[in-house]
Amino acid sequence: MKRVMIVRHGESEWNAERRLQGQADIALSAKGRAQAEALKPVIAGLSPDRTICSDLERAHDTAGLLGIADAECRAELREIHVGEWTGRPIEALRADDAARYQGWRAGTYTPPGGESWSDFVARTTACVTQALQTSEKLLVVCHGGVIRALLESLIGLPPKRIIPVGPASLTILAERPTGSGNMRLELFNYSPLVPVLDAPD
Repeated sequence: MKRVMIVRHGESEWNAERRLQGQADIALSAKGRAQAEALKPVIAGLSPDRTICSDLERAHDTAGLLGIADAECRAELREIHVGEWTGRPIEALRADDAARYQGWRAGTYTPPGGESWSDFVARTTACVTQALQTSEKLLVVCHGGVIRALLESLIGLPPKRIIPVGPASLTILAERPTGSGNMRLELFNYSPLVPVLDAPD
């Protein structure tokens, strides 16, 4: 049975400030490092046979803290590019135009200079499905938006129906029945610490 184990990076310095990151290369906070270290034994117990991760610092550092020394860094797994919204406080974006912000969360609005949802889904899904061809237990260390994109493309769950997953949380998709090519949601937003249910994007 094929499994895709997807981990969001630990809390970053901008997550802590609730600022939208997109592809800005922001480091983990001290709390984010601790969150990733707490998840390490869970990942070890799942024994992934291959790990791919975003090449942004907060993701590949999370992979290292999970005990993965040989993660393959992929630019295709970067977070969605948010253009002129990069670095803006989420509350300010909501205050400026709540409908546009919700449209962006739902994949129907692209910020000025940003990446469209459809292009984002295509690049992230292509990377993961290609890696799955040579893996039975694939670990993907990435970003919240990437997780939403994969849930849409692999199991048909639209982004407007998904909360932002918590930092250093684990989501698992499994092929059921085995050999069918159909992926099903096996685990969502799991954290060995207190689950974060109001995580920022």
